[in-house]
Amino acid sequence: MQYDMQSRPGMTYPAAFFILLGLLGVGLIVGSLAGAGVWFAMTGKGIFSMEKEMTNPANVQAVRMLQLVSTFFIFFLPAYFTSLLMNRRPFKFMGFNPYFGWRELAFVVGIMLASLPMVGALAEINKAIPIPANWEKIFQELEDTFEQQVKVLSKITGFGDYLFSLVVMALAPAIFEEAFFRGGMQNILHRWTRNPWIAIGITSVIFSLIHFSYYGFIPRIALGIVLGLIYYYSGNLWLAIAGHFFNNGLIVTQIYVMTRMGKSVDDLGDDTAPIWIGLLAMAVLAGLFYYFRIYSRQRRQAMMPAEDRALEEKWLA
Repeated sequence: MQYDMQSRPGMTYPAAFFILLGLLGVGLIVGSLAGAGVWFAMTGKGIFSMEKEMTNPANVQAVRMLQLVSTFFIFFLPAYFTSLLMNRRPFKFMGFNPYFGWRELAFVVGIMLASLPMVGALAEINKAIPIPANWEKIFQELEDTFEQQVKVLSKITGFGDYLFSLVVMALAPAIFEEAFFRGGMQNILHRWTRNPWIAIGITSVIFSLIHFSYYGFIPRIALGIVLGLIYYYSGNLWLAIAGHFFNNGLIVTQIYVMTRMGKSVDDLGDDTAPIWIGLLAMAVLAGLFYYFRIYSRQRRQAMMPAEDRALEEKWLA
């Protein structure tokens, strides 16, 4: 199935989707091994004590580098190699293109800011859903482990360390995860089903599942939908990366500011919001996306070569 003259013949979108999932499994294994290697090289400690030692603030740099290397293998490489099997120009296939400007970036920032209260309201709903007591215990233990890791990663000693944290904890995950979920999975599902909402919905659910957080499950689906719409309406992976980076970077910045004020990450407070605020945020988001879609389309038509515009109309409309 041909996308453009650079497409590799014989590769179908359903095959590409399952290849992507298979490479994700391979990436999990290779990423874990690579992460363990980074851990040993930086700490001199074995993998059997790694789970316990990762909660030690003294190992914060090793934890950051472990996450950086492992997510590169888990998310970015599977998306890249699957796209390479599909097309001789994999980065273009995924949506890495220069057809955007500062105005689109401003829209993305506004969209991500408006999504915060919506995500907070959904977190409140998520917490209110009744679950069996034994499930609640398991989910809470997972949340506690995650919070311990966040406390370790929140050890930011100065401005230089803050910039390094932005790269490792915000920028790199944004690039790697968006390459996989939006440039890879959503992109392939959209071309396969010809239905952007099915592609965005499935990708957002898997995006949330992969983070292994019950109490953040519904909010992360919503965040995935927001990022998916940014990618769909703009056709540009860089803008989805910018939105993801802004979301992550805001958290890192809050941690840095709290640290400079001599406060603990526990002082960040609850991330939930009243339902009515979430509904208001959704209305604002709808308006922002309406104008973002219009402006992005005009921008692409003005900047894109005629060949690329024809391809977009054929495959991504």
